[in-house]
Amino acid sequence: MNKNTESEEMAAPAVTTMETATATPASSSHDGGSERGLMAVATAALASSSHDGGLGSGHEVFLSFRGPDTRLTITDSLYEAIKHAGILVFKDDEELRVGKEIGGSLMQAINESRIYILIFSKNYASSKWCLRELAHIVKLSRDDAKKVILPIFYDVDADDVKLKTELYRKALQKHESDSGKDETKQWEKALREVARIKGWNLKDYGLHKLTNLMVEEVSNLLWTRRMDLPNHLVGIKDRMDHIMKLLDLEAFDVRFIVIHGMIGIGKTTLAEAVFKKISPLFQGHCCFLKDVRTHDIINLQKKLLSDVLNLSCTNLSFIDEGTSMIKTRFHSKRVLIVLDDINHRNQITRLAGKASWFGEGSRIIITTRNIEFLVNEGEDDNLPVSNSNQFSFYDMPEMNSDDALQLFCERALGSAKPPLDYMDITKELINVLGGLPLALDVIGSTLHGKCRRTWEHTLCKLKKVINENVEKIASEM
Repeated sequence: MNKNTESEEMAAPAVTTMETATATPASSSHDGGSERGLMAVATAALASSSHDGGLGSGHEVFLSFRGPDTRLTITDSLYEAIKHAGILVFKDDEELRVGKEIGGSLMQAINESRIYILIFSKNYASSKWCLRELAHIVKLSRDDAKKVILPIFYDVDADDVKLKTELYRKALQKHESDSGKDETKQWEKALREVARIKGWNLKDYGLHKLTNLMVEEVSNLLWTRRMDLPNHLVGIKDRMDHIMKLLDLEAFDVRFIVIHGMIGIGKTTLAEAVFKKISPLFQGHCCFLKDVRTHDIINLQKKLLSDVLNLSCTNLSFIDEGTSMIKTRFHSKRVLIVLDDINHRNQITRLAGKASWFGEGSRIIITTRNIEFLVNEGEDDNLPVSNSNQFSFYDMPEMNSDDALQLFCERALGSAKPPLDYMDITKELINVLGGLPLALDVIGSTLHGKCRRTWEHTLCKLKKVINENVEKIASEM
């Protein structure tokens, strides 16, 4: 490697770009010759690579409970309901408990969770392990105000946990002889502290109602946290704000939002970010159907029914049968559905044909490269018409120059701005690439750690490919 011309090797930056999936260009109201050539280069450059667009896989909710008391009742009900709501929940299984200290995956789950649901039952305090968990959780909540404890009183009352009765006091007295006074005092202090938190008593609600209340409470708490998660996506905040206004989650009507724009402009990533942000508010009645154009309708219907209703639809054989099930089973549910990358009217009519199919407050988000087949009037009355107040379009803009510079530089150089000796070539490349996140990401990543001569060679190739495509299209007109 030539030290005089080769730029210093840098670690690849941890930045998630908008819509990095490769695809074949299709006609669109945004497409032009230069854009087609550009996307051909970008797609070829990324043919064997991909980027993670996730927002993290850590647990959000931790369930602490005494297994023999509640595992087969409220604990399992809560676990399944929270999981169905799309929330990452950890259930403390006995097989993870080794030795006298909390460690391993159990410790990791407790530390990374934001919400702790403590299910107090008659034998909770008789378990040293439960008390150790409790003490550690209380310490975490003291040190971090963002961590929340939600107590549930299963077959005990708050007074039992406050040690005003003999139930938990006797259990602590037994522990003192073999665990020592110091540790027992910590457990006693943790119990009294948690008991002061307003909780839920099973006898006041019943199992089903309490489960639903807890899912709603957890969803609302996580909603605040997820408001800030997508900010690491370069240039996405303003777009998300616009979509949130169109969604207007406080409104009770059913709304269809169409995000449209050319390939590589970030439609899918925008839809994913919005979906992750608002899905906790839909009580698990959510489904993201990705790359609709590449899948059979019957399989998409099976996934939609399975995700929203939490049931297996393997016996579904006919499209009309699936459409009928969606109409009848979803009409009373508030759902959140994303139909990603559609290219035919029939895909909507078979999956989300009318507002009347869904319960009040439902939101259907659609992404597509073009909207001609949506806005043109046709014979099928199942499709919401473009002038309906329930059907809104968002024309996905290209990235502005500042965001384009930041994204490209983070991919190519590992910093938000280029050094002075790379400023000119960087601006030339960005000018050619335009405001397409996919192209900026692909070419930037390809040039990471490469010498200036390679950058200049890449610029020449891009210009050549774009010019050839412009000339080809002009000759065909």
